[in-house]
Parts: sequence; structure tokens; C-alpha cells
Amino acid sequence: MSTADFTVTLTVDATPEQAFAAIGDVRGWWSETIEGSTGAVGDSYRFEVPGVHRCTMTTTESVPGERLVWHVTDSALTFVADTAEWEDTDVVFDLTERGGRTEIRFTHVGLRPAGECYEVCTNAWAGYLTNSLYNLITTGAGDPFRRGTTIATEAAEHGNTELLGLGGGT
Repeated sequence: MSTADFTVTLTVDATPEQAFAAIGDVRGWWSETIEGSTGAVGDSYRFEVPGVHRCTMTTTESVPGERLVWHVTDSALTFVADTAEWEDTDVVFDLTERGGRTEIRFTHVGLRPAGECYEVCTNAWAGYLTNSLYNLITTGAGDPFRRGTTIATEAAEHGNTELLGLGGGT
């Protein structure tokens, strides 16, 4: 089995600075429930899907238009045996200008195929990145996890029945 970290690359019609600003708008593409600051080195924020997943991320590197790194300092995944599987991993965004467009290379360092949450987590990341973040950058409107919703309501809205097995349906 591969030991490679999960990576997704997308290219957008935007400058690296515009893409970087959108990535930093975590409430606009990942979750409206984010609490805390997300942009400067040392900033920490908390992400939570009630009853399913929560994590605290701390910005460890921020080079506008080039690179953003968040370190997971605390995590709980309720749908796997190793509830702390994300702890001490890094979420990395590398941006490169290519012919008037920006390539965004996302890597979740430490999220590997051998991990129990790999399939569910990579599906979620891919959806948020290739749909929500992409749309936030290109149209100004992302599709983050909504405040006051649950996994069940989000799954129903997006037709993603795989999410229904994760709990948090109340």
C-alpha cells in the first residue's frame, strides 16, 4: 500500500495572491463554523462538524501568494478507532503561477492510505477543494459546511450518501 500523503492539484484563473486570499477565507470554502484566526503565523482556529470531527489548526507558515501551512495540534474523528489520526499532521497549500493561471497543490502531510479515515477524509477534502474552494476563487461563492447543519443534512443536500454513516445526524 502507498505511503504517499494525500495530494490534490487544481488550476484556477486567478493570480496566486487571489488564490491565497481565498484559501485563507476558510469560512468561505470549508466551514462557516470555523472559530479563530487563520492567516498569520501563530494564528489558530477550530473546525468542527458536531459529533463527527473536530480539529484545531495552527498556521506555521504563511507566504502570501506562495505557501500556507496549517499544523493540526488537536483532533478527534469519531468515526474511526484512532480518533486522533489527524494530530501532528500538516495541511499544505503551495501556489505556483503558470501561464497567467495559478496551480494550487494541496497536500495533507500525514494523511495516508494506511489510515482508517483515508477514504472518507480524502473524499471530503477533494469535494471541498475541487468544488467549494475552486468556486470561491473563480466565482466568489464557495459551498462550505453550513452553520446549524449536520452531516445528514449536508449529505442530503449534496447527494453524498457515504457521509450518512459518519453519525452526527441529529
